[in-house]
Amino acid sequence: MQTASKKVIRGWAMYDWANSVYNLVITTTFFPIYYTTVTRKQFGGETVTFLGRKFINTSLYDYSFALAYLLIALLYPVLTSVADSRGNKKVFMKFFCYMGSFGCAMLYFFNGTNLWLGILCLMIASMGFVGSVVFYNAFLPEIAAPADRDRVSAKGFSYGYIGSVILQIIGFVLVTFLSDKLLAMRITFLLVGIWWASFAQITFSVLSEKKSAVKVSASIISDSFSEMKKVYLEIKKLPILKNFLRGFFFYSMGVQTVMLAATLFGSKLLQLADTKLIITIVLIQLVAIPGAIWVSRLSERFGNLRVLTGIVIFWILICLAAYYTAYYKEQGGNPEFGFYGLAIAVGLVMGGIQSLSRSTYSKLMPETRDTASYFSYYDFTEKLAIVIGMFSFGLIEEVTGSMKNSVLSLIIFFVLGLVWLIRAKSVKPKA
Repeated sequence: MQTASKKVIRGWAMYDWANSVYNLVITTTFFPIYYTTVTRKQFGGETVTFLGRKFINTSLYDYSFALAYLLIALLYPVLTSVADSRGNKKVFMKFFCYMGSFGCAMLYFFNGTNLWLGILCLMIASMGFVGSVVFYNAFLPEIAAPADRDRVSAKGFSYGYIGSVILQIIGFVLVTFLSDKLLAMRITFLLVGIWWASFAQITFSVLSEKKSAVKVSASIISDSFSEMKKVYLEIKKLPILKNFLRGFFFYSMGVQTVMLAATLFGSKLLQLADTKLIITIVLIQLVAIPGAIWVSRLSERFGNLRVLTGIVIFWILICLAAYYTAYYKEQGGNPEFGFYGLAIAVGLVMGGIQSLSRSTYSKLMPETRDTASYFSYYDFTEKLAIVIGMFSFGLIEEVTGSMKNSVLSLIIFFVLGLVWLIRAKSVKPKA
């Protein structure tokens, strides 16, 4: 196949520009800060009451993400089976896009007294984000030849970092110049919803797909899970892809949990000022842009699996450094510069490991018209990893009383991922 025109590639990548503001503003920067502030203010401490049960506020946050990702992961087989059968991936992509942007915008009305609304809107936004991404990813093998997929995938992530940083700066200006800082953050949540839905129109205007002649069976649910089982059985016959996905499953537990919980770590455990946290997250995004490109170029020279192996080892070192930074804070030290160093390190490999994982999978998967079903399996693997990672992170904090121990536990996931990547690399040196 031939890679699509530059217009189509740019249009596809613009969805990263559109939806990455959710990742940066809602899950990484402003909302974690806002959430911990208003819940602490409303409940007079770190313990909150929700649905008649007491939770540590950050653990409830982690559990909410885990539940949202679990629900959408269970829906993946049905959604993608219909999309592949009818050839309407874009319809589903639009639905989840608007669902996610609505959830973000509605967070404007969350003020701490209505904890249920904050949790519900956070889950809606999360489900919209991950639901749309599976269909977005499924377009990659349709618009890019195998030799170009690393580059095109990296372009998407680069666009995402640039777009999200722009809105991040807008939010930072609002927080800096408005006297009511919490209102400034709520306005930023509203802007995220508007930005996401608006820029997504560029993507929707250029993406097209052929309608399938396959009819959808009445037993859509059983058929969809049969399709997932079919993908699973086909992957079992491909040793390198099978081992890669197992490695991806485990190291995704660590990567995604770090990305979702990093701001909580800096705000609650290290007690850094809000403005410093926001600036740090912007720094991460700026470093991530050349980081994604750098990783893509390394993969061209050394091979996808070899580079992924090196990146996972780097993530293990990051977790160890984060644990030491928290320990240093407990001993009375100033962890600020250590956190900045961690931010730069995370930025270098954050986008690269996601981009390279996506393109590696697209190159290893067999030739098929059922791209949505294959990427459903890929995204199901990732989202299930997030469920386990976030739930474990919150549970360990509740049981041990310290988020520091949750950070240390992530090393287990990275080590298991490393083992499977090495096994995949031993089957075939390069992807």
